[in-house]
Amino acid sequence: MPTELDAFLAAHPEVRFIDLLLHDIHGVDRGKRVDVGSARSTFANGLLLPGSMFALDVPGGTVQATGLGFDEGDADRPCMPIPGTLLGVPWLDHGVAQAQVTMHERDGRPFAGDPRHALARVLGQFRTLGLTPVVAVELEFYFIDRERTATGLPQPPRSPLTGRREFRTQINSMVDLDDYSAVLADIDATCRAQQVPSTTQLAEYGPGQFEVNLLHVADALAACDQAARFKRIVKCVSRRHGMDATFLPKPYADMAGSGLHVHVSLVDAAGTNVFASDHPLGSAMMRHAAAGMLATMAEGMAVFAPLANSWRRFRPEAYVPLTADWSVNNRGAALRVPVSDVANRRLEHRVAGAEANLYLVMTWILGGILKGLTERHLPRAPLEGNAYHMDSLGEALPRYWPTAIDRFESSAFGRELLGPDLHRLYSLVKRQEMDDFNAQVTAHECELYLPTL
Repeated sequence: MPTELDAFLAAHPEVRFIDLLLHDIHGVDRGKRVDVGSARSTFANGLLLPGSMFALDVPGGTVQATGLGFDEGDADRPCMPIPGTLLGVPWLDHGVAQAQVTMHERDGRPFAGDPRHALARVLGQFRTLGLTPVVAVELEFYFIDRERTATGLPQPPRSPLTGRREFRTQINSMVDLDDYSAVLADIDATCRAQQVPSTTQLAEYGPGQFEVNLLHVADALAACDQAARFKRIVKCVSRRHGMDATFLPKPYADMAGSGLHVHVSLVDAAGTNVFASDHPLGSAMMRHAAAGMLATMAEGMAVFAPLANSWRRFRPEAYVPLTADWSVNNRGAALRVPVSDVANRRLEHRVAGAEANLYLVMTWILGGILKGLTERHLPRAPLEGNAYHMDSLGEALPRYWPTAIDRFESSAFGRELLGPDLHRLYSLVKRQEMDDFNAQVTAHECELYLPTL
């Protein structure tokens, strides 16, 4: 019987190379480009990559404290292709395809440092309960000029239509959608070619900032795989249009940040949404789920906001949550019950930044739901009105990176959810990354202090 690879190559004889993509602990694509002559062996036995791929910081340095570098000789492990992810690469013109891979141990066990395996374990727990998460992802990003400012900072691109560089903000501007229609249409067409179910596009608050929504799917692993492909599509297609694109959460100090919003509901074996209820706060199960998500939120902030830059987003009156609260149709809350009919009742998680590793984000969200369903707690009353000007609010979320890392490191929930190896690995990488960042002397602090001190 022909394999997926055989069928793909028979249908696409022009393909000469296949990019095999491993998503590291930050969600960054790493891997190799293999020729089709060796692809059958690679697909059968795995692509060999060192386990240190999951010990890299964002700039690409190995965090040796993880034990995955010199301590084990940078040992290789097989990375196996994910079924259904072998697809063409429309933005390249020289016969290249791609497939996503996950890392395993040499004896075939899942590699504990790969976040995708942690998500797979959580989904297995839902299956034992007879439940399936249905999830949808919304991602915000900026198009930016390929040229930086004189001080090396990003700047908005010139409008593809007018040639003007815009600095204004116009949420839901149809003019901005028209101005960027060529690149957005190319992104949408590429999404369809790579089986990414993109739907609504909208102009966001910042100049050159947009949001694209992905369709609800009853497979959280597939949803994360699709979102990972989407981020690569946006960055690669934008280059063909003379721009860069970034999912950095706060490229401009005085402009809106870019977030990652996750919508989630649960269906039973009959396909019925167990969150559905005439009550505006959903069913009892939905309220238990919300309670679990809120109770574990502060401990997960190092996952939701993993970079130094992430913390620039968390400011009052920026539609970014500062407390673990929920609401009905209020974008100031960490969890929102969107407007919907009864059958589509769901929760929207609004904390994470666009830069976050979605496999980790999804694992933490669903783990919180499991905790809520198991412990059957109820959340505090939903907030109403201005979330930034209320006397009674839920637990304050960490506002600074060191606090978030401390909370994550000490989280028994996180250790059990991710497994001790991945929990330790992520803690070490993020603490080393923070220490390296804090050791830098910046132009801003010299400008601020040198004239006086």
